[in-house]
Amino acid sequence: MFSRVRTVLCDLDGVVWLAHQPIAGSVDAIARIRANGRRVLFVTNNSMATIADQEAALQQVGISARGDVVSSSMAAAGLIASGERVLVTGGPGITEAVERQGGTAVLNVGVTTNEPFDAVVVGLHRDFDYFRLTVAATAVRAGARLIGTNGDSTYPTADGLAPGGGAILAAVAAASGATPQIAGKPCRPMATLINEMLSSADESFDPSSVLMVGDRPETDGLFAAELRSAFVLVRSGVMAPNQAVDPAIDVALDLPDLAALASALEEVVR
Repeated sequence: MFSRVRTVLCDLDGVVWLAHQPIAGSVDAIARIRANGRRVLFVTNNSMATIADQEAALQQVGISARGDVVSSSMAAAGLIASGERVLVTGGPGITEAVERQGGTAVLNVGVTTNEPFDAVVVGLHRDFDYFRLTVAATAVRAGARLIGTNGDSTYPTADGLAPGGGAILAAVAAASGATPQIAGKPCRPMATLINEMLSSADESFDPSSVLMVGDRPETDGLFAAELRSAFVLVRSGVMAPNQAVDPAIDVALDLPDLAALASALEEVVR
């Protein structure tokens, strides 16, 4: 079934770890998948951390990931033109991505400013409050584009579900009256980014060579559909063991965790 798969796109939260605590068997599973010659890209909607911090956190649990982390901040920055002034209502990962894109990132600290912005980028951060909401909504009403790194209302932790970046984005959208453009999974900007990363001058993106692994069907499953690639659901994050999946979402494999996927892929190469 997966004999042509050369790249595994792996979600982080709920698949590899919960709040940076490795899920049982996940670290070994990544090593086993790579040992069979497949590349693993960590495709995450978590926009808060910088890429270096994400790589360091993975290295700390025993997973080398240099150059293999793709975040929703990167996808959001792809919607920014060089020279644009961007109000960052989110973590340092967004600031890093915007600046690498050539934009000017201004951190929203909840202080009103009369300076105009071309865009407001909203993502997960733990300092969000009424004052930051006011500044972001005011900038959008003044004409700035509203961009969300992702629409996930929650994300899984070892202690249960916590509010996600989508919850913050919903507040800004409601206060400004604007409809946001969402960059991360399952939306087109993230798919475009993956397409570009897995293409070359000699070879275009091949959906059949890619497998998307995630714990959230409405995000990871729909993202796989956007890529036209297969989706593997693992129930180590937001989905309970017997929780029903929307029948409109195509699930190639429904597995308990990443370790089970590694075993399935090993059967393919035998």
